[in-house]
Amino acid sequence: MGKSVAVRRLDLGYFVRPASETGGPRPRVEPVLAYLVRHGDGLILFDTGIGDAGPETEAHYRPRRRALPDALAASGVTLGDVSMVVNCHLHFDHCGGNPLLGGRPVIVQDVELATARRGDYTVEELVDFPGATYEEVAGETEVWPGVWVVPTPGHTPGHQSLVVRQDDGTVVLAGQAYDFASHFASEQLARQATLDGVEQPVPPYQPWLDRLADFDPRRVFFAHDCSVWEPA
Repeated sequence: MGKSVAVRRLDLGYFVRPASETGGPRPRVEPVLAYLVRHGDGLILFDTGIGDAGPETEAHYRPRRRALPDALAASGVTLGDVSMVVNCHLHFDHCGGNPLLGGRPVIVQDVELATARRGDYTVEELVDFPGATYEEVAGETEVWPGVWVVPTPGHTPGHQSLVVRQDDGTVVLAGQAYDFASHFASEQLARQATLDGVEQPVPPYQPWLDRLADFDPRRVFFAHDCSVWEPA
């Protein structure tokens, strides 16, 4: 693989999730985080920030954006340095910067792209834009040596996470597979309890956690939570 692989988090702004979506009495402000993966074969950008979704959505979520070029510049790179884009899914707050990267391959699950193109799902202009170059995959794929996309459906049918081998262990970029690191931790414990044969009832967990566990992750990062999960 050559040089060691590094992962850097990018701050691309935030939005306000209304109380009607939080399950509680108050709205919640959530960060929008992307990740830059420096690899011997180039630079991977995992998610690209908040796109323009029109006046109604703007009023609903009240987003505040940090421009993708500015966020990249803080890491010493430019749009032109990005070799590949991986979107966890194609909602407007994850693929908003994709049109700035026309011509670069965008790795996406085939079911996710099909769902996005059926309408009433996302912003069409953020999916099919000049220079859009999709590389559709069906399931788990090692896109570069030591870098895998792994299906983690739930939030959307085609949601995927990125698994990155580093010298000091494996990092999982979980995207919005979970809204919070604490939710991931809870399901990890539910899985362990099930494997330990704890008497039911035990909370269920996503079946793809078994596959992520095969990678023995040392850190898990999220799209809308600044917290990082690490094993106890």
